[in-house]
Amino acid sequence: MAQFTLIMKAGLHFPDVSLRPASESTSSRRSPECQVPPSLRCSSFGDCTTFQVFGIKGSTRKRLIARAKVISFPPELEIATEPPVNLFKPKEPYNAKIVSVERIVGPKAPGETCHIVIDHGGNVPYWEGQSYGVIAPGENPKKPGQPNAVRLYSIASTRYGDDFDGKTASLCVRRAIYVDPDTGKEDPTKKGICSNFLCDAKPGDDVQITGPSGKVLLLPEDPKATHIMVATGTGIAPYRAFLRRMFMEDIPNYKFSGLSWLFLGVANSDSLLYHDEFSEYLKRFPENFRYDVALSREQETQSGGKMYVQNRLEEYADEVFELLDNGAHIYFCGLKGMMPGIQDTLKKIAQERGVSWDDKLMSLKKNKQWHVEVY
Repeated sequence: MAQFTLIMKAGLHFPDVSLRPASESTSSRRSPECQVPPSLRCSSFGDCTTFQVFGIKGSTRKRLIARAKVISFPPELEIATEPPVNLFKPKEPYNAKIVSVERIVGPKAPGETCHIVIDHGGNVPYWEGQSYGVIAPGENPKKPGQPNAVRLYSIASTRYGDDFDGKTASLCVRRAIYVDPDTGKEDPTKKGICSNFLCDAKPGDDVQITGPSGKVLLLPEDPKATHIMVATGTGIAPYRAFLRRMFMEDIPNYKFSGLSWLFLGVANSDSLLYHDEFSEYLKRFPENFRYDVALSREQETQSGGKMYVQNRLEEYADEVFELLDNGAHIYFCGLKGMMPGIQDTLKKIAQERGVSWDDKLMSLKKNKQWHVEVY
């Protein structure tokens, strides 16, 4: 388990976590039950102190990280001025290892979505907003004798990974299955090869990856920028990376002070992805983060229809357009079927404001405010 350093607010108490001041030597560890002394202070996080964390995992790890800021990072990952692109290609992929596979939706969610951590050993670096390609083992059923096709997945962690050591990347993967509409039964011959391989993987399994790829969804370097992020389902992946960089990591050259507004559309409450993380940001950074969800099977619009993400966006039409007029970036990530409804909604809003949507869209693209990555 990787060791990393946290800035923690005074008074937080985690009896099942082993902590020690970062200034102490490794051999000088405190007892497992350790409360942050309220007398210690640090300028970047109010009343707090710095601790190194080791041997922590599971729900305790998540609770601790969610309530602190991570400050120890491999400095070389901030030096590059251009994002790494296509370091490994399909003919020569990198052989990585599965670290963990965790189901992250509740029992009432339609389908299964998993958070998958991959160990790339620091050899396949990436930036927030990029994707990895994954090649499932076996033979391509459509091309006998050929390997399976590459499947792209947006990376759901910052360049430092969930262990903050720059050696892992996390993917958010929904298991693709096919249910025969006539029989109502699953047809295993038509299941998604790569998504099922990833969701069924075990720690230590080999996984071939390519990339990283993509420049469309890269997070702008301006820490004062405004970001409107629209996602359906696993399209949340790059935004999780954005938000961790903004609110969880204390990066010397990136101190976020702008506004991030996340719109997430899923089927129901059990389908919400990384909801605890986002809710914690909402509590800790109310001036810098807004979070709205659309639950199509649980919520209704004012007219009685299902609540989709474009309907939630429409509720805040005036604010969204005002932010765009003032230079906000707007991002869309998820299934490509999301875009027609969103485009229609934005066009309707523009018309109500007496604005040509075609002209507005052209202006957003020209100013590099419009970012779309759908699949």
